[in-house]
Amino acid sequence: MGLSVHDPWAGAAGAARGRLVASLAAEGLLPDPVWRAAFAEVPRHLFVPSYFVGTFGGYERLRCDDPDPLRREAWLLGAYEDEPVGIRMRDGELVSTASQPSLMAAMLHALDARDGDSVLEIGTGSGYNAALLCHRLGDDRVTSVDLDTDLTDAARAHLARAGRHPAVVTGDGARGCPGRAPFDLVIATCAMPEVPRAWLAQCRPGARIVAPLSTGVLRLRVVGTAHAEGRFLHTSAYFVPLRGALSPLPEARTAGLPQEALGSDLFRFLLTLAAGHLDPYEAYALWQREGGPERERYGVTVAGDRQWAWLDDPEGPYAWPLGSPPARV
Repeated sequence: MGLSVHDPWAGAAGAARGRLVASLAAEGLLPDPVWRAAFAEVPRHLFVPSYFVGTFGGYERLRCDDPDPLRREAWLLGAYEDEPVGIRMRDGELVSTASQPSLMAAMLHALDARDGDSVLEIGTGSGYNAALLCHRLGDDRVTSVDLDTDLTDAARAHLARAGRHPAVVTGDGARGCPGRAPFDLVIATCAMPEVPRAWLAQCRPGARIVAPLSTGVLRLRVVGTAHAEGRFLHTSAYFVPLRGALSPLPEARTAGLPQEALGSDLFRFLLTLAAGHLDPYEAYALWQREGGPERERYGVTVAGDRQWAWLDDPEGPYAWPLGSPPARV
């Protein structure tokens, strides 16, 4: 689909985008030619006219209108690196990012999208992921929700510049978007401590949910309005937390645990997944006993008012509730 306005960066951006797509394809991350076409045609640079990248001293801002031509070139090339970039900061902390393209590709592939599906995206961010969804499904089948008006306003402008016009809604993503339901797909681009039940209630039976949880990506299949189950993808994932209705998980106490555990990404995944419900030393014993299990051995079940994470088997010996534990009185 052509751009709605003249893009002075089109030529250079097209070349950079081609290199990114070739790299993702070489890694086996774009097996579906439809998603490959989406990444090849949607101009990511239009969605990040300025962004923050990490430096030793904090963050550096790159922008398309920098008076220095070398910095403008750095901005453009950086927009097509396989890296996440910060798009909003508040009090020195990132509150919204444009996700790493390789992770986006893995999550979009896991959706198993089909022609005619309608999708709810939680966390509009820059609008780039919504544009990829529009390319695959059509603008009228895409609903995207974000909590901040400044983000949704900016995303609408970015999407319009790229010739896309999905429904972009300002609201609490944990509550979904009942006015646009039912959905066949839900994809979240922000981390959550548990699965919001409102999402299930707004899904058709058989819907797929792909969302970050702990430091992984969970793929659920919805059985009914209050029942879903699925496993984690192999990949790690680190997202800005979902803001709004859900509370952050408490930090686990890790003093005294072996460095081999604390330095393991897979152990940190288990520790975060079970935070507040599984003692860190019990988690370490489990992790050792099971040989440092990969993420895809873990799963989540939602059944009515209960939801729990598990290792290997939903009804097996290794299972614990999700979300923050009740406050002690």
